Amino acid sequence: MKRRVFLSSSIAAGLYAGSSVASQDATRRVGVMGHTGRGNYGHGLDTVWQNIPNAQVVGVSDGNEAGLAAELKKLNVSSGYLDYREMLSAQQPEFVSVAPRHPDQHFDMIMAAIASGVRGIYVEKPFCRTPAEADAIVSSSLKAGTKIAVAHRNRYHPVLVLIKQMIADGQLGRLLEMRGRGKGDRRGGGECLWVLGCHVMNLFEYIGGKPLSCSATLLTNGARVTAADVAPGNEALGPLAGNEVHAHYQMESGVFAAYDSIANDGTKDSYCMHFIGSDGVIALHIDANPVAHIVSGNPFAVDMKPRQWVPITSAGPGKPEPHPGRVADVHNHVAGVNDLIAAVDEDRQPLCDARSGALTVEMICAAFESHRQNSKSVSLPLERRDHPLNRL
Repeated sequence: MKRRVFLSSSIAAGLYAGSSVASQDATRRVGVMGHTGRGNYGHGLDTVWQNIPNAQVVGVSDGNEAGLAAELKKLNVSSGYLDYREMLSAQQPEFVSVAPRHPDQHFDMIMAAIASGVRGIYVEKPFCRTPAEADAIVSSSLKAGTKIAVAHRNRYHPVLVLIKQMIADGQLGRLLEMRGRGKGDRRGGGECLWVLGCHVMNLFEYIGGKPLSCSATLLTNGARVTAADVAPGNEALGPLAGNEVHAHYQMESGVFAAYDSIANDGTKDSYCMHFIGSDGVIALHIDANPVAHIVSGNPFAVDMKPRQWVPITSAGPGKPEPHPGRVADVHNHVAGVNDLIAAVDEDRQPLCDARSGALTVEMICAAFESHRQNSKSVSLPLERRDHPLNRL
């Protein structure tokens, strides 16, 4: 392996130090908001608290009576509520999980939690549905001092800070572009942009800085999406259209990023990102273990010699993972919740905060707005804060 793709384990450990472990000194009162049949409890946003020292789930809300009974049994909790507002009032939790996968419920749940005095909120993705909703959440949370962390769990991965440092150190040469893809399954297009693309957008912003502009095209069976194609989306995503999307972003750092999603494209679940440099490529496969690999050399040159993809761990390329527990804590959301609790205790923003969640929503809606304007490049922040497909 070439020297320039090496990063010592001591540096990696230092990079990871920003993700603190939750304080174990005080009992943390936790409320869980879910909705069986309407997004349920997300990707384990209910059970994560069972793995947090001194956290006690004191109440659960679920608008489905049978689902609520099952959840209370699952979490071994006695206090259940059909209305999350009643749960917030009665139990006065310090932390809450806003767990449903359906984002149409997130805004009201988050705003109610902020108003009730909750100190920390861990919310399932997608964060919310429009820039206007995101604006209101960010403003209210800052005014109240409430910390919000969005469950983009790869954002808490110890390898991610290592990748950012490797790129900054020039270990890929010059970073030329970032590319992301969805799973290429039936959800390809607009739906994929929301439910999978939000993770990719979040990582685009982490590596490349804030998005400055976007140009995009949405297609339905090869034809440009029109108003006639727009319909309510699955999982209460709001207005949706297209089984193919191609979106390009200019980022604050000067690098360009692209997200492409095509329904049933034959790629067999290649849910990934590529950071393409003049002298190498890093591939990051969302939620995989190992999460990232690097290959050296000019990616555009024909080289008859085999090029090896080398796994990247928190110790560096080609090294065994010294802290497998940290990786497990990423996948089960323990890393994200620990960071949220530490953010409350230290009065700082979480690693993936409301502002970062709002930017993912802005980037997704920017793709819809660009398409609405005949794929014209549109500036971010968007001038209109509603959902662009309502104006197609």
